[in-house]
Amino acid sequence: MKKTKKISVGGVYIGGGERIKIQSMTTTKTSDVEKTVEQIAALERAGCDIVRVAVSDEADALAVKEVVSKIRLPLVADIHFSPKLAVTAIENGANKVRINPGNIGGEKEIKYVADCVKAHKIPVRVGSNTGSIEKSFLEKYGKNEFSLVESALYNVGILERFGVNDIAISVKASSVPLTVRSYTLLAQKTDYPLHLGVTEAGTTEAGIVKSAVGIGSLLLNGIGDTIRVSLTDDPVKEIDAANLILRACGIDEAYVEVVSCPTCGRCSWESMSLAEKVTAFVKPYKKQAKIAVMGCVVNGPGEAKDADLGIAGGNGACLLFKKGEPYKKVPAKKAEEEFLKEIRALLDE
Repeated sequence: MKKTKKISVGGVYIGGGERIKIQSMTTTKTSDVEKTVEQIAALERAGCDIVRVAVSDEADALAVKEVVSKIRLPLVADIHFSPKLAVTAIENGANKVRINPGNIGGEKEIKYVADCVKAHKIPVRVGSNTGSIEKSFLEKYGKNEFSLVESALYNVGILERFGVNDIAISVKASSVPLTVRSYTLLAQKTDYPLHLGVTEAGTTEAGIVKSAVGIGSLLLNGIGDTIRVSLTDDPVKEIDAANLILRACGIDEAYVEVVSCPTCGRCSWESMSLAEKVTAFVKPYKKQAKIAVMGCVVNGPGEAKDADLGIAGGNGACLLFKKGEPYKKVPAKKAEEEFLKEIRALLDE
């Protein structure tokens, strides 16, 4: 990964070679403290590191104080249009603010926020996206990676002139290719930590695919310090997807990987359902291991030779194997019971 500047968000570090941090955003009205705190607790249980809340009016900004007092995750206040709301949220305990360059106002308004940020010693995320690029950059470049990046860096420069140096940057688009081009260009121009995401990615299935392609390709090229998967769904699903992306990129190794074949006409037992049950069974374990559920014995042990534990079926029986070596044969009707027993023994040892 590219070495970037390290910033602290309520004691959780982003950048500087730290672990990639996972973020999400609540869908509740922030001034509804009870529901907001409840959702944040669910996000924390799922593996969220930093949570963001919308501050759309004074009630939301004032509620930040009570929300912060009842949660353990650092809280980011998401601000649009109103520098006054940004300042109120900061004064009520926000650990970081996110401002959008295209709609927070001019230099006077940015200075107003910057002075408060400095006084409270918190970082700022400059979040540029295709819907909020300043008119001057759109006229100069059009809607592309150049206008996105220059818009973000222009506003970073204003914050720097006002003495703010703890900054994270995002340049999101709903287009995956544009998102990737934008972050790649931005990484060449700055050492500030980068917040990755594909904005307005869509509903669950499409959103996960777009986020995985966009975020994953950047991470594999050493770009990115914190990620947020944007889904039109329960935000807990964003955390689940983010974890899967990190694991697929080989970044998070403290988990149990379940590999399974797609099955074909050779499969004569319920391997699909077992694969689902095994995946759910191992989810709570924070341990590095690999489990394989293979449809048939033709390729099963060979294709999953590096699995700590595996199973393959055929002709009314299933073969259990370790590191590609068969060690037990069980009737297909007892396969689930026996295999889960073996998995439990492996992971609890």
